Amino acid sequence: MNNKIFIVAFSVLLVLASPILVIAQDTTFKDDGVSFTLTEAIVRNHFDYKAILQRIKEDTSFYKAFKTLRTIGYSSYNHIEMKDKQGKMQASLDSKTRQNHIGNCRTMDVLEEKVTGDLRKGDGSYNYTTPSLYASLFFTKGQVCGETNIVTGKKRVISGTGIEKAKEQLKMLFFNPGRKIPGIPFVGNKLDLYDESAHELYDYKLDYVEYQGQLVYMFDVKPKEDLGFFSKNDVVVDQMTTWFNPKTLEVLGRNYSLSYKAGVYDFNVAMEVEMTYFNGQLVPKTLRYKGNWDVFLKKREIGLFTATLFDFNKGN
Repeated sequence: MNNKIFIVAFSVLLVLASPILVIAQDTTFKDDGVSFTLTEAIVRNHFDYKAILQRIKEDTSFYKAFKTLRTIGYSSYNHIEMKDKQGKMQASLDSKTRQNHIGNCRTMDVLEEKVTGDLRKGDGSYNYTTPSLYASLFFTKGQVCGETNIVTGKKRVISGTGIEKAKEQLKMLFFNPGRKIPGIPFVGNKLDLYDESAHELYDYKLDYVEYQGQLVYMFDVKPKEDLGFFSKNDVVVDQMTTWFNPKTLEVLGRNYSLSYKAGVYDFNVAMEVEMTYFNGQLVPKTLRYKGNWDVFLKKREIGLFTATLFDFNKGN
């Protein structure tokens, strides 16, 4: 008798649960020819997913957060490592710096510093592009004035030659992942995740998840699993996951990895960024980078860096 009761009860539970299982299925829809997967959390809460996706594609908050650093004071722990092909340390830097913002100008104090290897040349410039890029993001040489965090109407352009050009390309890769980058043969257009040709290569997913103790939107992009051999050669973005503030749609965090191999160059780059708020403005809190890249007629660079930012202040 008990067994019969159990079987009946279990059958009732299956019947009751079946609609829930159906509802919990992800939903796919097309927008401008792109297929997006909406999770059950997005569908159930009746979010205006089309407006959300449009804002995500047009996002400037990530770039603006880094520009905001030029308009405030803060302290930073800085760690850079450069390695050879065997993974042996070639050069490194560990330092603590403080950016001062007075009036409309910024300066920087080096509070602690330890440098090893051939990181710098005799004139103080860097022997590698990676630390040179880091310095352009987080270090201030002398006094710099008149900067703002305005990004509306601003368009990043690639200028200069050699290391300066490479730095600008890497910056564009950091600030605008998923967008075209001019000046990189065969690859620039393949970085555009919203280009028509990319729709056949990647899966796009919008979810509503918990991130650092709060519910946020998560937008995930990764290559399709059933790509053929030749299609895989067109994939540059191995994965990009971004978490967005549900109220403002500002970027709260982003992880991404990119790789590509061609005859004259190759690269494998991964980055993680965590944001925070200071005085109502979005600013980067932690940035971790690992990169292995080789460009024709230039020495291969294998390096990593970590920036830990804290003690934000308005300045004077």
